[in-house]
Amino acid sequence: MSSLVDKSAERRWPAEGFTRIPYWVYTDQDVFDREMERLFWGASWCFVGLSCEIPNPGDFKRSWVGTRQVVVTRDKDGVANVLENRCAHKGALVCWQDRGTAKDLICPYHQWSYDLKGNLTGVPLKRGALGKGGMPRDFDNSRHGLRKLKVHERGGVIWASYDPDVPDFESYCGPDALHYVDRLFPGRELELLGYSRQIIPCNWKMYFENLKDPYHATLLHAFFITFGLWRADSKSHSSCDGDGRHGVMVSRNEGKKTTGATKEMARFADSLEMNDKDSVTPAPEFADREVAGITLFPSVVLQQQANTLAMRHIIPKGPGQTEISWHFFGYADDTPELRRLRLRHANLMGPSGFVSVDDSEVLAQCQFGASTAGNAAAVLEMGGKETEPQDHMVTEVMIRGFYKFYRKEMGY
Repeated sequence: MSSLVDKSAERRWPAEGFTRIPYWVYTDQDVFDREMERLFWGASWCFVGLSCEIPNPGDFKRSWVGTRQVVVTRDKDGVANVLENRCAHKGALVCWQDRGTAKDLICPYHQWSYDLKGNLTGVPLKRGALGKGGMPRDFDNSRHGLRKLKVHERGGVIWASYDPDVPDFESYCGPDALHYVDRLFPGRELELLGYSRQIIPCNWKMYFENLKDPYHATLLHAFFITFGLWRADSKSHSSCDGDGRHGVMVSRNEGKKTTGATKEMARFADSLEMNDKDSVTPAPEFADREVAGITLFPSVVLQQQANTLAMRHIIPKGPGQTEISWHFFGYADDTPELRRLRLRHANLMGPSGFVSVDDSEVLAQCQFGASTAGNAAAVLEMGGKETEPQDHMVTEVMIRGFYKFYRKEMGY
């Protein structure tokens, strides 16, 4: 009985509201399961892939929505479909390849076959053999296809939702986040440059929060601070959108400099210079000259840092483990010089990136701390206690906005 009482106490959100994060949200299996049902498989638009990954009819790729694996296909009509990768017969994975081209999807177990829209088209021995066995006469193929998700393809990105009544994508994003989505995906043909993948031993929300946290970026990342790619004394703004679920973090790259703020940046190395100037000198490519990091709830970070562009797909694996799949891309009409910079600047990011490697290690330590924290809670008061947009980086406003939304959606 005492363990049940203790469990109930852990579920009580601190009285301070969204300026506190109880550590049990990062560690509890029941909380994680509830997140999958309410957030990832609820009324959300989840990133599943780039259009350039399946450019032609017959192309397919595997992806994830939360802990469920899906198959993204391009059918004969050129339409993108997202199908749950689970045979309607015995639940086996229908698709075992990460990417490829096929006329249909055939389950390896009993060879039930499906078209690229997810419709069941064939059942071997449906009428039995030698007059014996087979399926009942009233078995209806049309009622036993693969589970189909609602799909939205926009500007070269494919989104999916389990909820047929999910709000339209534009309303879901909100105006500020949508502006930066369309800025990155204005309809120009995309070119896939490559992938990176990693497993981080942390809760998915810790990673999501990390990209809503400009405060840490100007303290933790020596590379950013020293070469002026992202730091607190640059012009910037931070805001929440979509009832707080999304985050928009924008700065201007002002290059290497020393200011009155650098004395508080312990990792600032003024004497450090790069022989390879290309690695720290991006070419201007957006008219606003802004650098933007967008967290689009619940499954993706839209990355634009220097000249590297990527979608960071967040794939929860359990309360204490998250896979990050980085989809690096450019535009098909990029000049050779800009494409070379995109590849060069990709070294900032990814599992062993000059910058991202810092996050992987710190988040692992945060997860360890959360696992032993009991009923304690994290404090989110940097930049105030509200969720209004702010024109600086010394703030946690986007994290507060997220937990304001999270508490409501989760029923806490």
